[in-house]
Amino acid sequence: MASQHTKSWNVGDVRITRIFETMDQTDCSFLLPDATNEMVKKHDWLRPHFASPEGQIIVWFQAFVVTFGKRRIMVDTCVGNDKIREFELFTKTRTAFLQDLASVGCPAETIDTVLCTHLHLDHVGWNTRLENGRWVPTFPNARYLFGRSEYEYWKSRLPENDIKVEHIKDSVLPIVEAGLADFVEPDHRVAEEMWLEPTPGHTPGHVSVHIASRGRQAVISGDIFHHPFQLAEPDLPSAFCIDGQLACKTRRAFLARYEDRKALLVGTHFPDPTVGWIIRDARNWRFSCD
Repeated sequence: MASQHTKSWNVGDVRITRIFETMDQTDCSFLLPDATNEMVKKHDWLRPHFASPEGQIIVWFQAFVVTFGKRRIMVDTCVGNDKIREFELFTKTRTAFLQDLASVGCPAETIDTVLCTHLHLDHVGWNTRLENGRWVPTFPNARYLFGRSEYEYWKSRLPENDIKVEHIKDSVLPIVEAGLADFVEPDHRVAEEMWLEPTPGHTPGHVSVHIASRGRQAVISGDIFHHPFQLAEPDLPSAFCIDGQLACKTRRAFLARYEDRKALLVGTHFPDPTVGWIIRDARNWRFSCD
């Protein structure tokens, strides 16, 4: 039986299925240092799905499996089990991610492509799993698509004693060493129905994923957004952006490009209902699930 948090949407002939891993509720300043809970509370449309009455933000960690024809494509792979991370929430986790994936008809061995929007720890974790003390590819029949510039950036940051790059060592390098990695450009076309869209700033090679079928459009955001609040306040960089100024510029351009229902926005970290529309309002934008 699928998790209650597993959910699917159709975009023409393409099916997008959410695989939930974990969540957090926190003061917004943890994610957005220049923001306050009072700022969040001013936006009524954020409640009840995306914020608490006290203005704390709700963030989900989830991946998406995209299916069409014979294709089975994972977009991001969350945190993963058994791993040591700098945050307690992500350390030594034991979740039902793979069982939930199998429950929607996509067991790990059927995945043909794994696409990481970027190489942060909560987007690469299930690239590998622990087997007999070794990190082995979770999706043995898949090609893993890593952005070339993204990979080179992280590879250059690999001192042996830095926990902030532990995820590269246990979740990215084993894929490269197994010969399963393909290094791609930020406008790479995965299939006729699916291609990458450059959205840099959060990381150097960050991409979003554009899906098109039968005249319908959707974009899986990656971390160009961490929370719907950033539609209303797009000039607030996250604490985890490598180039915060560029991330804000990229976000504004993205919002203008897809505003007023030009494409469904699939928010990588957005809690349920997760998918909706970018709507222009008097000042900036809002997220609408109607």
